[in-house]
Amino acid sequence: MVARKTTKAKAKAKAKVAVAVARPSQKRLAAHPKVDEATLEALIDEAVVDAHDDEERRMGFLTMLQDSVALPFGTEVLGVLVEVTEIETNDAEEIVAVCERGQHVQRVPVVDLPLPKPPPEGFEGIEAYRLFASRGG
Repeated sequence: MVARKTTKAKAKAKAKVAVAVARPSQKRLAAHPKVDEATLEALIDEAVVDAHDDEERRMGFLTMLQDSVALPFGTEVLGVLVEVTEIETNDAEEIVAVCERGQHVQRVPVVDLPLPKPPPEGFEGIEAYRLFASRGG
């Protein structure tokens, strides 16, 4: 009985480690090129300057990203090369990148989108949105 509990405890610990590794936020953010915080704050202010609620803030960021990020650009999602062709919102009201490969299309939340090296022109807006969203925005 004791050996069985130990095995179960080990399995639970492994599962917790696997979940922690699978969460992309810190690991993926660390892989992105650095943008100084003052630049990110200025971009956040620019995107939400006239916004009165969450929807207006989201639309401010959507407009900024659509205007500033050079599209299309290639990146890798789950080990597959894709082309990001658009930035839009999905039914859950998230800002997403439309990723295409052949006839297949997948929408990936911008906060989770891996950026290529070098990143596309205007990637600083994506980084600003990630910072804003990490604060609950």
